Amino acid sequence: MATLVLTTVGTLLGGPIGGAIGAFAGRQIDSKLFGPGAVQGPRVKDLTATTSSYGQPISRHFGQMRVPGTIIWSTELQETKEKRGGGKGKPKTTTYSYAASFAVALASRPVLSIGRIWADGKLLRGTAGDLKTSGTLRFYSGYDDQPVDPLLSAAENGAVPAFRGCAYAVFEDLQLGDYGNRIPALTFEVFADAASEVRLDRVFPMAQPGPVSTLEYMKGFTDEGGPLLASLEAIKRLYPLACATAADGISLQQYGSAQPVTDILPQSLLDAQADSQSLGRGEKHTRNAASQPSPHAIRYYDIERDYQPGVQRAIGRPAAGREITLDLPAALHSSGARSLANSQASAAHWLAEGLTWRMAELNPAFTPGKLVRAPGKPGIWIIASTEWNESGIELELERVSPAAQIDVSTEAGSINPPTDLPSVPTQLLAFELPWDGVGSSSTAGYFAAVSALAEGWSGASLYIDQAGALVPADIYATERCPIGQLNTTLPPSSALFYEAQASVEIELSGTGFVLPSTSVAGIAAGANRMLIGTEIIQYAQATQISETVWRLQGLLRGRAGTEAAALDGHAAGTHITILDDRLYQLDDALIASNGLAQIAAIGLGDDEPAYTSLDITGVSRRPPSPVHGAIHVLSNGDWQCHWVRRGRGQWRWDDYIETPLVEESEIYLVGLGDTNAPAVSWQVSQPSLTITAATRSSLAAQHTNASIWVKQIGTFGPSQATLLGYISS
Repeated sequence: MATLVLTTVGTLLGGPIGGAIGAFAGRQIDSKLFGPGAVQGPRVKDLTATTSSYGQPISRHFGQMRVPGTIIWSTELQETKEKRGGGKGKPKTTTYSYAASFAVALASRPVLSIGRIWADGKLLRGTAGDLKTSGTLRFYSGYDDQPVDPLLSAAENGAVPAFRGCAYAVFEDLQLGDYGNRIPALTFEVFADAASEVRLDRVFPMAQPGPVSTLEYMKGFTDEGGPLLASLEAIKRLYPLACATAADGISLQQYGSAQPVTDILPQSLLDAQADSQSLGRGEKHTRNAASQPSPHAIRYYDIERDYQPGVQRAIGRPAAGREITLDLPAALHSSGARSLANSQASAAHWLAEGLTWRMAELNPAFTPGKLVRAPGKPGIWIIASTEWNESGIELELERVSPAAQIDVSTEAGSINPPTDLPSVPTQLLAFELPWDGVGSSSTAGYFAAVSALAEGWSGASLYIDQAGALVPADIYATERCPIGQLNTTLPPSSALFYEAQASVEIELSGTGFVLPSTSVAGIAAGANRMLIGTEIIQYAQATQISETVWRLQGLLRGRAGTEAAALDGHAAGTHITILDDRLYQLDDALIASNGLAQIAAIGLGDDEPAYTSLDITGVSRRPPSPVHGAIHVLSNGDWQCHWVRRGRGQWRWDDYIETPLVEESEIYLVGLGDTNAPAVSWQVSQPSLTITAATRSSLAAQHTNASIWVKQIGTFGPSQATLLGYISS
């Protein structure tokens, strides 16, 4: 049979690949002689995942494809214990996560690069090349000069190859917490060639490079290591291929009606020797049965649907009976797949049209695979075979289908693709806040507001800088906190009343935040708190002006004992932070109780740690300054100084309820003159002090117009001073 003969010839001339192409040519002849046979070609499958089966072939990839790969090396799982949470008013929890290092072989030929990586259907690596979880990725393209991976070399004591000729990826310490603490099912987007196209001469080395070497519309193709003939059969169903033998071996080339054809066959013998009837008829037009049923639809890997299988059907009415669908294991756009289906349906009418042409002379130009025109016959023909016999040189010609230019709109279908948010740098602010009544009153209130420009931020670990060394704060921040700055100045305020008409414009440093509005009753309940510099305010209405700019109106200033900061006002550019449960409280045991501390955050999008300074003022454990201070002159000339104390953690004034003291004892310091170094001072245990007329006269003579103030002495320090009045004669 022709298949056996041409397989042997092809193997002798071109080795195993030549044998496969020879078998392909022979099978074409067999189909003419013995009719159609069963085609066992590659199939379009659902997206498969990374495996580690021993002895499985590593595929060759061309153009762009989504491929699973094969795990060729791995470590054991590595356990990590980490404390998370610790947000404002939230307890910390200890979580256990696992990481692994492993290598995945991707292709048995060099590839240029990899794009996205999917893990359990979610994006592990985005289009920007960023990993969505902690770990390191190294890619080796498979060229002959690629080095040995340092991790593999260290783990195997240097007894590991460089895997030259094999493209592979190495994951080092990949965190598996998002994937059930196991190595996930991975698929990789591979770009094997410079242009996203498939060339016939690259897939099949015996093919002839030429103007139609590129397979139109095909953006990617995978040879999974099966019989080469199966891949040839699958491609030939949609792309016309010609196989020919020459002095240097067997060649394979693509042809089409769009190619320029200049060769015209000579007149057949019947026309050239009309007086001779012994040679018989010199040309014969035939109509043969199709060697294979004509498919009406194509299954393929749809690039627009993240390489998931798709189907495109040719226009027109399908043939009666079951619809025949051709599996093409290639990456295509939906428009390209539809065009191929239309071309196949259009060509089905012409594929069985044949022509026998007898010539008197052997012309080396007319060899199998040559496109020619026949005198008096319409269209373009390809020479399928030549035979030299006693009647002359007989050519078997097949009709080449005309080019079908049918532009039809297509739809790939919708999918729910995984979110691909780019990794963004971490933003960090740290500050000390007055105690809000939650937790222990003896714990210093050091907080960090961690944020980022966009929603792609995946979290960051917090650290305390101790003498240049970063000590873990046992906090992994996962929620972005709204931070930013004032766009306009905020004037000074006495902080005595709710200012319904007061407003300020702020600009947040990230997108995607929503600031809620509230009522006066909501403010009284403690809603909508914000830190501006060192002042805490509350706002009623929040109006969004742009994506990051907001106008806040209806302000209650100087909250939680920050009246002194309200009296100073704030310039444009002052840092602001929304105070809610997205803050993270720092462990005061790791921070010195005086001076400045450096806080750092490190996330996936940070090339360097994000640093900020924590100004330690003691405000979190210092009692708020007394209020309603006044001096009354009694009838006997004595001065009665009195005030009202406040307690830490008391944001609201509850009627008929005594404010808790919180401190270990109730002590006040009343002073005259400088609040840090008073000329005269008194210490009392009740919120009042009587200065006799004689003492007042003596003080007035020595300290005319000096101020009289009071501080509450707390467990951890005094409050700020509250002015009671001035000494006078």
